[in-house]
Amino acid sequence: MDGLNEYDTFLAAHRPQLQASGVPEHFWPELFRKLKHQVFDAGNVFSLLLIDYGEEERADGEPIWTVAVSKEGGIRADQPGEIYLVDHAWTFRSDNARQLLNEHPPLVNRLAIMMGIEQEEVPGTVVIARILTEVWKWCNMYSLNGEGISVENRMPIWYVMDELGSGIRHGDSPNCRVVPFIHVSEQMTYSLLFPIEDIDEGDQLFRDYVEGVPSDTKERECLLLPWEYSSLVEESFTQKEASKEYFLAGHIEESLPDPEVAPPLFDGNSPLKVYSEYEFVNRYLNDPAFEIVDNAEEADILWLTTHFKQYREFSQTTPNKYVNQFPFENVITIKDLLSVVCRRMATKKCADDEGLLEANPKWLPVTYNLKTELVEFVSYFQNRAQKGLDNHFIIKPWNLARGLDMYITKSLPQIMRLQQTGPKIAQKYIEHPVLFDRPEVEGGRVKFDIRYVVLLKSVDELSAYLRHMKCEEFLDQWAVQYPKHAWENIEADICDMLKEVLQGATRVGPPCGIGASAQSRALYAVDLMLEWTNAGTTIQPKILEMNFTPDCKRACEYYPNFYNDIFNLLFLDQDNPDVFRKIA
Repeated sequence: MDGLNEYDTFLAAHRPQLQASGVPEHFWPELFRKLKHQVFDAGNVFSLLLIDYGEEERADGEPIWTVAVSKEGGIRADQPGEIYLVDHAWTFRSDNARQLLNEHPPLVNRLAIMMGIEQEEVPGTVVIARILTEVWKWCNMYSLNGEGISVENRMPIWYVMDELGSGIRHGDSPNCRVVPFIHVSEQMTYSLLFPIEDIDEGDQLFRDYVEGVPSDTKERECLLLPWEYSSLVEESFTQKEASKEYFLAGHIEESLPDPEVAPPLFDGNSPLKVYSEYEFVNRYLNDPAFEIVDNAEEADILWLTTHFKQYREFSQTTPNKYVNQFPFENVITIKDLLSVVCRRMATKKCADDEGLLEANPKWLPVTYNLKTELVEFVSYFQNRAQKGLDNHFIIKPWNLARGLDMYITKSLPQIMRLQQTGPKIAQKYIEHPVLFDRPEVEGGRVKFDIRYVVLLKSVDELSAYLRHMKCEEFLDQWAVQYPKHAWENIEADICDMLKEVLQGATRVGPPCGIGASAQSRALYAVDLMLEWTNAGTTIQPKILEMNFTPDCKRACEYYPNFYNDIFNLLFLDQDNPDVFRKIA
């Protein structure tokens, strides 16, 4: 292949990436040449310098290194050759960082020197712990996107550049940029360093660590906290009701049912036909009152695992069908919206000091949206730190399940870096969890969460049910371990909590709340934990999340009538009190 065709092939594979990263086009030919011939010549143009603080000790947060132009005559931003490959010293995901360090002592030594961490007479485990604390000041992130890439493989990939790349300091008036670059043919990742203005010989390099965030904003102060301390304790951490625009942001257009259309009516002598996209409904729904069909058009009930949005058309063209979703139910199934609707049930307006100590409502862990409530969160965090209160938070994406991209941390710098990886909430970690004794597990007493199934029948006149806890083994052991706290009472508190959740979600109409639909019925899974309150004398349920189309495989295997009971309740109004408890 001749050089021109090679370059065209390179551009075909990398043009979108280069454009998205804002790499000026006049650098592209030189980048291609350096990648092809593996030219790493940044060391000929720049010098890595150790900053001398003289007799004064370097303060925490002050830079260790700086990078200056050593090339005679300096470098010019319009010169095509002034783009440089920067290698990566360490690439990791959050869940394997410690393991990688444990397995590679030379890497630990290299990173410790880079980060200015003392190693003499310090145990290796302590050095590794320090690296894992400090790394959020040094690392950068990219993620993989594209057709065929699984959700798991789209999770953030963190990397620490080599000494020269890591030595480039932050500046609010940057003279260069450094961006990650995936060389597709090699399956290798580098960083690209290039000037955005002319830099004279001897001048230092500065890049903006939080590109795209406007200057002179509190949000920028927050995001720079890993490198530049700033106090936001005077800022309010009080949360406000989100706007209609907030609820609609990123939401796929959704219609509401025609209110003039009457509810579905069926001949009670014939089985209801069910079209289901969920294999365990098809496998376990065998009550003769229902019949599984393969065609959605002939079905009376649509049990879908994909999101349904066309409620108006549905009500007008097929008024005698049911669907297993409600309009705008995303207000409870997306984590940031769930916290908003739950806060509507706050019993009182707390003074700031009181708000630091007590969640309101008491069953909702304090939750902040790290995109829209970043300043409020940092103020809350710093005010708690000032009072010596526990500051462990769990950082979660808004709309991923299975524990993906979740982190438990008390590090504000880490939280600020995680904020830049995509939409996240910060939720106060349960500080005093109720533990369960598991003798077969090392340590015995373990944290646990509980999953309940909630059935929603109606919104305009709220009607909802909870499926009783049916695990006899758990209930028997609970009675032994916590004889003063009968599970029946715990479940009653859980029902009260879930009633309030649904009241908050239906108190306001769409798009800020769940919409009414006579043709809708729904099943949600609610994950919750139990926490000790009142000096360890009271058990308080705490809601964590609610899930759309949850995995009910195990429930079906343990309780073969799981879907028979649910369908009889939702569609035939047959309430079995041995199985269900009405909560609203």
